[in-house]
Parts: sequence; structure tokens; C-alpha cells
Amino acid sequence: HDGNLLDLSSLARIVQAVQPDEVYNLAAQSFVTASWQQPLLTGQITGLGAVNLLECVRTLKPDARYYQASSSEMFGLIQEQVQSEATPFYPRSPYGVAKLYAHWMTINYRESFKLHASNGILFNHESPLRGVEFVTRKVTDGVARIKLGLASELRLGNIDAKRDWGHAKDYTRAMWMMLQQEKPDDFVIATGRTTTVRDMCALAFSHVGLLMDDHLIIDEKLYRPAEVEVLLGNPAKAEAA
Repeated sequence: HDGNLLDLSSLARIVQAVQPDEVYNLAAQSFVTASWQQPLLTGQITGLGAVNLLECVRTLKPDARYYQASSSEMFGLIQEQVQSEATPFYPRSPYGVAKLYAHWMTINYRESFKLHASNGILFNHESPLRGVEFVTRKVTDGVARIKLGLASELRLGNIDAKRDWGHAKDYTRAMWMMLQQEKPDDFVIATGRTTTVRDMCALAFSHVGLLMDDHLIIDEKLYRPAEVEVLLGNPAKAEAA
């Protein structure tokens, strides 16, 4: 089935035809850097697109269970050192703002229309399928190219940013488990540990027998307009569920 989050009719046709028991909205313009270059498109797809899908579920399959992929980027300029479901949000990018709109609309539909709709506030999660535009794959791809003689340098922005990184396989299971709960709710999914981009780079270069300082270049052009320095999640609620 082909659909587009911006095309309500296409989503309606899919929901009508499939009659799903569970709906997982993972679709978005999900690259933070691109959200600064395309803020309107990011808002339409990541924010309003989620509401299009919620509306289809509400009108065509209200007994379906709905999962919304929220993001740790909604915390942005962190208001607490460790972020939980109760931590105030302060997004620092068009992507984070759009995700926050979709997050609150999911809560609104849950409370207003009694949908079984849950938000998963997922911190960074990686797998071999991650695109090379994201920093984890940019590092591994760049280091591999240098080792193979295909490149001589790796350019990055803020390498002192700290992130809470997990594995996508574990987080995907957590998404499914949310929709198996008797009552819908919102859950932070995280490891509770942080790693800097700098440490990740050092590990990658060391793995192939190279010195990071010989090849890594800090490029200020790659800094975000508004940096998010630290993201560290508290998964206690999900662990207890």
C-alpha cells in the first residue's frame, strides 16, 4: 500500500482496506539538520502528518492501538539532568518542535476520543540500517573510507555533544510492548547512559589502528543553529511496566 502523510485520502484508503489492529507512526522528516533547511516541510510531515493518521484511526478504526514515535529531541535545552516522562520539554530545532506537536496531539486524541494511543519518547537508537547522514554512520563510514585510502579526513561539528544511544532492535520491541499494555500511556525508552561523539570517534579510529587527531577536523559550519548538548533518559517507568 502506498501512502503519504500529507495526503489524508491515501491514509484513509489504507486504513479502510487493511483494518489494522495496531498502527505505528514512524514516518517523519527525521534528520534534525535538514529540519533547519526545510522547517515548513518538517512541520507538515512530522507534525501535521501525524494528525492526519490519528484522524484516520479515529474515524475509520477507533479500536486500533496507535503508536506515535516521539523523540528525545523534544527535551532540547534540558530542564533536568536526566529526562523522564515528567520533564518539561524545550525543543531546539524545527524537528523537535514538530515532534512535540505530534506528541501532544496524540495525548489530545487519547484523552478526547478515548483512543488507545501511546507516545514512545525514544532516545537515540542505532542499527546497520542507519543512514550515512546521521553522525554514527557518518563516523563509521568516514573512518572506513580513511582506512581504505578513499579519504584523508573526517569533518564533524560539535563532538562534545552527549547522547544516550541504544539499539534499534531493542527499541522496536519496546514500541510493540507499549501497545500490549492494557491502558495507553507515554514512555521514555533509553539506556540511562551517555557517550560523547568525541569518544565514539576515538573508538572508531582506534578500531582500525588510526589516530583520531590525524584525521578529524572540527568544522564550525556543521554546528546546529541551536545546539543540544546533552540527552540522557530515565527508562524507569518503562522498565516497571
